[in-house]
Amino acid sequence: MPELPEVETIKLGLSKLLPGKKVQKVTYDWPKSFPNSKADVDKFLIGAKVLRVKRRAKVLLIELDSKYSLVTHLKMTGQLVYVPYGHKLTADSLPAGRQGSRLTAEKKFGGGHPSDSLIGRLPDRSTRVITGFIGGSKLFFNDQRKFGWMRLVPTTEVPNIDFFKKVGPEPLAASFKARDFTKRLQKRPNSSVKAVLLDQTIIAGVGNIYADEALWGAKIHPSTVVNRLNGRSIYLLFEELQYVLKLSIEKGGSTDRNYVNHEGKKGSYMSFARVFRREGQTCPRCGATIIKTRVAGRGTHTCPNCQKESKK
Repeated sequence: MPELPEVETIKLGLSKLLPGKKVQKVTYDWPKSFPNSKADVDKFLIGAKVLRVKRRAKVLLIELDSKYSLVTHLKMTGQLVYVPYGHKLTADSLPAGRQGSRLTAEKKFGGGHPSDSLIGRLPDRSTRVITGFIGGSKLFFNDQRKFGWMRLVPTTEVPNIDFFKKVGPEPLAASFKARDFTKRLQKRPNSSVKAVLLDQTIIAGVGNIYADEALWGAKIHPSTVVNRLNGRSIYLLFEELQYVLKLSIEKGGSTDRNYVNHEGKKGSYMSFARVFRREGQTCPRCGATIIKTRVAGRGTHTCPNCQKESKK
């Protein structure tokens, strides 16, 4: 599932591409992916101009001058791919075996779940919604498993969507301090710290990758129960979480396979990851062998030397 940095990267890319564009046509193949009435679409989406693109947690908000917003949750396998009109891929911009595709690479934007739909010919079997703009450019919402959705909602009603009423604070917000982080963690004092980091009602946008990376940075074992962490450990975890999230945004997210941003570049964070997906490799801090276990129901990467499991 795309996490906060990946969705923020999509927001940044679309913010350079969509504002000012007017919606001309919308088609979809799966009602649950686009649960909107035709009357609302005709009145508030067709002909509307994009004002801005925003993000809240792992959700994207495309605000329109009709006073409605297109709210998109990518869930597990969602993607957004923007294709400007009249561009074609050059042979040297494609991976081996993909030459001949007719989609654009230059100034094309794609982000989300790392499948071939990000760079292949669209629409394809995963395409759920196509938003066409005046001038010919298109925004494709692809979703292999059909868990994601794109809803048209009055902008003033967006905060009242159930997801937004429950989701926790933004971990990179200027107003979010270490003391706030501590209070949020302590809402689940008897849970493993990794489970709490993954709980979207506690903190918004953090997923498996960045939980593992931040816990490694703070030298905390993911299974450690929150009430066994001292103030110093929680402060270090807060600092590390902000560090890895900011670094990933700077590097274009962790989708290093088939990701393309608005400049045609791939996300590169995974090349800087310290522990995630590095099982069997050496820990960059102490040289021990990184292992993969299961914590909070998720594959979890740790250094057995740097991150000692607490003994109860």
